[in-house]
Amino acid sequence: MLRNREIRLFMFVQSIISFAATLLAAFFFSLEAALFLFITAAVLLMVSIYFTKWRYREIEKLSGYLRQITNGDYSLDIRDNTEGELSILKNDIFKVTLMLSEQSSYLQQDKVRLTNAISDISHQLKTPITSMVVMADLLSDPNLDAGKRKEFTHNIQVQLERIEWLVSSLLKLAKIDAEIVQFKKEAVPVKKLVQKAVQSVLIPMDIKQLSLKVIGDEEATYHGDLNWTAEALINILKNCIEHTDDGGSIIISFLENALYTEIKIQDTGKGISKEDLPYIFKRFYKGKNAGEESVGIGLALSYSIIKNQLGDIEVKSEIGRGTTFLIKFYKQVI
Repeated sequence: MLRNREIRLFMFVQSIISFAATLLAAFFFSLEAALFLFITAAVLLMVSIYFTKWRYREIEKLSGYLRQITNGDYSLDIRDNTEGELSILKNDIFKVTLMLSEQSSYLQQDKVRLTNAISDISHQLKTPITSMVVMADLLSDPNLDAGKRKEFTHNIQVQLERIEWLVSSLLKLAKIDAEIVQFKKEAVPVKKLVQKAVQSVLIPMDIKQLSLKVIGDEEATYHGDLNWTAEALINILKNCIEHTDDGGSIIISFLENALYTEIKIQDTGKGISKEDLPYIFKRFYKGKNAGEESVGIGLALSYSIIKNQLGDIEVKSEIGRGTTFLIKFYKQVI
């Protein structure tokens, strides 16, 4: 405490004032009055020193607490319900400690998610890369017949496209997670959105001879980002196409009311089991009926895109009777 220059100056000034007051009391009044004043001043000085030491001990405790916080210990509770500046400071420090504890927990969860994501990505990339390495070795054989060479070349191209799509989707998800994607908030005709999404899946639908029916109010609109939402619908449609047998059908319907704009996508596919339904929007999750080429990223991307535009998505399904995706874009309350 005495190392503090301000404390030394305070004690020196208080001593000078007390000494001067004692001399004046002896000169103008009496020695008894001067003695009484001197004793009173000495007691006051001792009381000041005592309270100053007490405050220093409390501040030292707070310093030790802060050192523990910097070392990652957020378990101490120093809340104080009494009045005073130190009590207010203790409570404020405790609030900051809680915030730091929550942030530390979030960071730890992010590390776990990142580790899991890297593991999943490595697993997803390992299969096509291994396949391409094997086929590349086979292609190096000069005696390989033309038919096999063409088949292996085509398979390598397919695997490269798969890797490109996977990396592209993961980058999009990473941007959304990092909140660096600026979703537009424009009035978009739902008919235009559906047409843009359907245009990208016409070829796979034609290959499987699937019929498509679009029903809806042509005046229906929603506020959002046309391109990103089309990306979400494309991934949902791809999922429907993948799980619908040849000759099946897909129905897209939409409507608008005072609360929300609704888009419904139905297929006549294999359906999703009850065990898989709660997890189909999880990243890298593959259900029991998922194809070998599925990587479990498309629906997760659709979910993130819709949720980030004040939207909601749910799925209803029954084995053997198809699946229905229900998307709602809620209107903002002003």
